[in-house]
Amino acid sequence: MITRSATIEEIDELYLRWNDHINASALFRRALREEMEVRGVDPDELRELLERAREQGYTLDEIVKNTNRFDDLQSLVEEQQSQPTTEDATED
Repeated sequence: MITRSATIEEIDELYLRWNDHINASALFRRALREEMEVRGVDPDELRELLERAREQGYTLDEIVKNTNRFDDLQSLVEEQQSQPTTEDATED
C-alpha cells in the first residue's frame, strides 16, 4: 500500500489530537467509498478489475496512464483478455 499525504486544517488536526483513537486513514477511505457510490462505482468490482489488470501484467502506473475512469479500466482488462496468447497464435 502506498502512503499519501493529505492536507488537513488546523481544526481537523486539533480534533484528531484530542481523539487520537480515531483512525484518520479509515475516515479517508470511507470518504472515498462515498465518492465512489455517488459516481456509481462498486468498490468490489473496482478491486476485482484492478486485480485482473495486475494479473495481466499491468503495473499501477500503467493502469493510471492508460485509464481515467472505471469504464476505461474495464475496457483495458477486456481488450487484453480477448487478445490471443502466443500459444493460441502458433496453433493457427
